[in-house]
Amino acid sequence: MNKKKIKIEGTGVYFPKAITSEIIELKYGLPKGWSEKYSGVQSRHHVTHESIGFMGARAAEDALKASSVKLDDIDMLISAGGTYDYPLPNQSSLIKHHLTNGCDHDFPVIDIDCTCLSFVSGLDLASRMLDGETYKKILLVSSEIASKGLNPSNWETLTLFGDGAAAAVLSYDPTGTSSIIKAKHVNYSEGVFHSIIEGGGSVNYYDDKPFNKEFHSFKMDGKKLLRLAKTKLNLFVNSFFSNLDYTIEDIHIIIPHQASRIGMEMFNKMQPSIGAKVITTLAENGNCIAASIPMSLHYAIQHEKLKRGQTCFLIGTAAGFSIGALLFEY
Repeated sequence: MNKKKIKIEGTGVYFPKAITSEIIELKYGLPKGWSEKYSGVQSRHHVTHESIGFMGARAAEDALKASSVKLDDIDMLISAGGTYDYPLPNQSSLIKHHLTNGCDHDFPVIDIDCTCLSFVSGLDLASRMLDGETYKKILLVSSEIASKGLNPSNWETLTLFGDGAAAAVLSYDPTGTSSIIKAKHVNYSEGVFHSIIEGGGSVNYYDDKPFNKEFHSFKMDGKKLLRLAKTKLNLFVNSFFSNLDYTIEDIHIIIPHQASRIGMEMFNKMQPSIGAKVITTLAENGNCIAASIPMSLHYAIQHEKLKRGQTCFLIGTAAGFSIGALLFEY
């Protein structure tokens, strides 16, 4: 398999105000300790004044600083996320607008929305575009606000999700050892409606279906999702490594999507030999949709759990129902 000589130059994050589970439980009348017991989340972050574009720009600037890359050197910005500030314009143009001196640059911007797998899909796409000619450096940003789409009467989602942003500077680096080894994405349409926000799109437009908290909030059938993931995930992992010189046990660090406490436990039980290698940030940040994986990647790099020359496996599920993964050498 041909490795793509792509280097993650630097990563960055932005977090709004931290909200403890105790605060949420007091505000909405939940039993004390319910959130940590059932969602696995002790604390998460919720926006006060921030927009998705603002948070994404701050995370992007943090990544630029970490990589010593200037905005002048960026050839494209990709917004990889499942939430947006406005239906129009596209989210990547808003992130660019919020960058310091962003309006002084005219590099192209595109959006990728694979919900929770958007960063993984964006990294895969960017690696295929980075050729050292048209594109030498790409800024990949996942910025998400989940807190505004939650129904307080649904305790499971209310306590699970958080807000925040993460970004990475990617470069074409033919002389280095860093590389994208393999990426794989599949979709199982039988789970397409297991996670959904029914209102707001063209099928249930606001003129036809006036705003209703239940109808226009995120909801998921957790049991059906877990059942489908349990059926498909191990098959996917086995297929991913079937034509590689690596096994999952060979990988240095594994970063799954921070879906839920039950989801993380299920993944660890399915792959019991890798438990010590799995990065978990769910308790501190909650599920931040597409930003969860790059937030966890940033954490792993900052705490030197992932070092240059080591391998990292990103894997997750997404609404739709999709499974995706990417293996790279950092």
